Amino acid sequence: MSGGTAAYLLLVRPRLLHWGATDEEVSRPLPGDAIVPRPHLTATRAITIDAPRKDVWPWLVQMGGHPRAGWYGYDVIDNGGALSADHIIPELQKLKVGDLLPTDRSSTGYRVEQVEPERVIVLAIRAFHVTVSWAIVLTDQDERTRMIFRLRVLCRPGLLGLIYLLLSQAGDILTVRKQMTTIKALAERRSRKEDPDATPRRENEPVAPPTTDLRPGRR
Repeated sequence: MSGGTAAYLLLVRPRLLHWGATDEEVSRPLPGDAIVPRPHLTATRAITIDAPRKDVWPWLVQMGGHPRAGWYGYDVIDNGGALSADHIIPELQKLKVGDLLPTDRSSTGYRVEQVEPERVIVLAIRAFHVTVSWAIVLTDQDERTRMIFRLRVLCRPGLLGLIYLLLSQAGDILTVRKQMTTIKALAERRSRKEDPDATPRRENEPVAPPTTDLRPGRR
């Protein structure tokens, strides 16, 4: 193993997989973990949003490829080149278990496994070569929101599984930070419109512990 490879595996990759998350958030059980109990890849990322959960949630429930609002990442990569919405779409504000969030303009994508309004969305892909869970969790942080993304991937042994694992890691590293920062910006803009006198808080302020128990099955 070269020095560059070792440095990437030991120093760079863990930061990419845990971008923005505290040690407690990385180790905490989250809804959806049981879908992929022994993952080949686990990534937990988090960001603080200077807006209440009610202003974050509408952007999350309308996510998905065409005909939904997009993924808020790099649209040329993850949305077929179509621009993600920069406004709330009323007809996409009801999300229920079993709904499909397309990953492109085909019938493939994430199925909704769990929805707790303004708190939790759990998505999953169950395909021949891979099982993926994606939990999106919102917690209160004073008047702000802590948004946590957790991705867990299990690949079937063989070439297809290996290809998916490699491609998903590359695409994940490129798009997730952009996705989270875009949702943050959209939610904060919405919140400021509703409360024009609000003063934005700095992103580097200390992270307060979550106020809710997020273990699966707990409220």
